[in-house]
Amino acid sequence: MLPTPPRRWFFQPNPMNKFILAPSIIASDFTHLADEIAACESAGADWIHLDVMDGHFVPTITVGPLFVEACRRATKLPLDVHLMIENPEKHLEAFAKAGANNITVHVETCPDLVRTVEKIKSYGCTAGITLRPATPASALDLALPLADLVLVMSVNPGYSGQVFMPEMIGKVEEVRNKLNALRSNAHLEVDGGISVDTLPLMYKAGADAFVTGNAAFKHPQGVGEGIKALQMSLRGRS
Repeated sequence: MLPTPPRRWFFQPNPMNKFILAPSIIASDFTHLADEIAACESAGADWIHLDVMDGHFVPTITVGPLFVEACRRATKLPLDVHLMIENPEKHLEAFAKAGANNITVHVETCPDLVRTVEKIKSYGCTAGITLRPATPASALDLALPLADLVLVMSVNPGYSGQVFMPEMIGKVEEVRNKLNALRSNAHLEVDGGISVDTLPLMYKAGADAFVTGNAAFKHPQGVGEGIKALQMSLRGRS
């Protein structure tokens, strides 16, 4: 069993890059999970992203703590867990114990987002906050000073492979300005339709961490080449 990385590190990008790639393992071939994760590592992925969906907050049901635990055994990379679930505060401890390094929750499911962020940190994880595309960025304001990561969704949460929403570029710019005003070191992550074409647009808007599903795992030459193509899309820009 691989040793669990220290939880309360502040995630840093690969020194070769000034941006972070987080392949979304939900888009991988689960029958070869360990091999898919190993291919991500070999290609230079920085984190592994896990989308947890409950069939209530979003229509789809995906994975839970046992799956996170399996990923933890397969890699030393940070596990970036995105909870698209109702009542996330009831499940934070389970995901922390399973090996999550970062846990991100939705403002729409947290009546007291600040308290939830504090609870995530009490379990030794970094805390991320996020929102649906239709929710204004101002909904995050109270928790923004405490966040280690802010995730802007560029598709509606719930399904892999959706089309990128270009109007979310402006929301990334807005959140970046808020973080800069706070002098925050929080990562600004984007997720949804991230490809070799859209990643540079989100990078220019202020994002520094990029979740990608199909662009990595459905690449014709395999996940390794998919990740390399995404890295090359920013070469010379970072």
